[in-house]
Amino acid sequence: MINEPTTRIHAFSDDALGDLDAVGVAAAISSGQISAREAAEAAIARVERVNPEINGVQLRDFERGLEHSDHPAPGVFSGVPTLVKDNTDVAGLPSDQGSLAVKARAAVANAPFTEQFLSAGFTVLGKSTMPEFGFNASTEYATLPPTRNPWNINYSSGASSGGAAALVAAGAVPIAHANDGGGSIRIPAAACGLVGLKPTRGRVVPAAESAKMPVDVVSNGVVSRSVRDTAYFMAATQAYLPAKGMPELGLVEGSSDRRLRIGLILDSVTGVPTDDDTRKSVEHTAGLLSSLGHHVTEVDLPVDTRFMEDFKHYWAMLAFSTQHFGKKVMSPDFDKTLTDPFTRGLAARFLRQSWRTPMAIRGLKRSTQRYHAAFADVDVIVSPTLAYVTPELGYLSPAVDFPTVFERLVRYAAFTPLNNASGGPAISLPLGRSSADMPVGVHISADHGDEQTLLEIAYELEAAQPFARIQG
Repeated sequence: MINEPTTRIHAFSDDALGDLDAVGVAAAISSGQISAREAAEAAIARVERVNPEINGVQLRDFERGLEHSDHPAPGVFSGVPTLVKDNTDVAGLPSDQGSLAVKARAAVANAPFTEQFLSAGFTVLGKSTMPEFGFNASTEYATLPPTRNPWNINYSSGASSGGAAALVAAGAVPIAHANDGGGSIRIPAAACGLVGLKPTRGRVVPAAESAKMPVDVVSNGVVSRSVRDTAYFMAATQAYLPAKGMPELGLVEGSSDRRLRIGLILDSVTGVPTDDDTRKSVEHTAGLLSSLGHHVTEVDLPVDTRFMEDFKHYWAMLAFSTQHFGKKVMSPDFDKTLTDPFTRGLAARFLRQSWRTPMAIRGLKRSTQRYHAAFADVDVIVSPTLAYVTPELGYLSPAVDFPTVFERLVRYAAFTPLNNASGGPAISLPLGRSSADMPVGVHISADHGDEQTLLEIAYELEAAQPFARIQG
């Protein structure tokens, strides 16, 4: 009898990391149950075990990580092993932005957000993979092997923080850095069965790459396997540098007794219906929330099709800037002849419609008020994270002709961009399963500065319906 090939990959074992989340690993280190070096060594062994299959590591920095683990920095995650996404500078490591066109030199200093991230005490073992410049919603390449989803290696891990999500879902590390310019924390979290919170714009230190954007759409954060890991991380960011002009966010440790007014949205602004597996997952979550005493009612979308046209144009504008000014904004050694077909297609799309730029920027800036107004009568809004379940590899490949893959991406990632343009916070939770036994994410948004409510309802849902475990 011939055995079926294994499609689910994970590294969980009875080593120093066990099946602990990041808070659990930190507690084990703090108590002396394990050492930070033992945690780092276990993570390195796990990475080496699964990475040949999932391809989530862009750059190894194991030797420095082990040295660091001998004297871990203080913090809530002191000694916890992790990786940083390939678009965020870590001193001594290059940031290649997931592109063959970038031949980055080693960064001479940490990015400002990296300092905030490291203040939590993490031990960095390297860089995680991402699609070229983060423009795609799947971590795939035109000429290189893709990053694969550990739940089924034939499927996409999402993007652009796809390497981070694949490694955390596979158990290689308990938590990893991610960032989100159009859904890039929440999309891979949904694809890989993780918790992914995009904070309010300004809640954490701004991303270096977005500082000069006319609309800052990028937020940094993490992907994790538990709500408490994300909650502890957010509290750590505020201990390092409290956000100005928004409600204080301390450590959220559980659910609230407050019963919420919950708005429900099932279909996106594109007019393309949500697929059956995703719709059922969101409807099931709405029913679960009702059974817990919350008041759920369907609400209208806060924006119309004009918003998506504006966001698509802005997306293309970023590609044009990268393609034509890469030597200035990326690296002196940038070679635009080596960008992939998707980046070139996006750049060309912008050039054909460059006259729309002022209108698109104004439209995206107006979305902040429209988003805020959507919470006049509800406390949070529940929707799909993605319009359909994560696709098989190849469907969103940058090697597919540009008009086809662009339209597929617009339909797939239609729910997440509003939070980026408006600056509102949102969390994706792994509350559904597809007919192919893949994770389905449910998306919850709140008004600006209200991460506390998102974390409280996330804790409640996690307790009511514990998240599926990749190891069974």
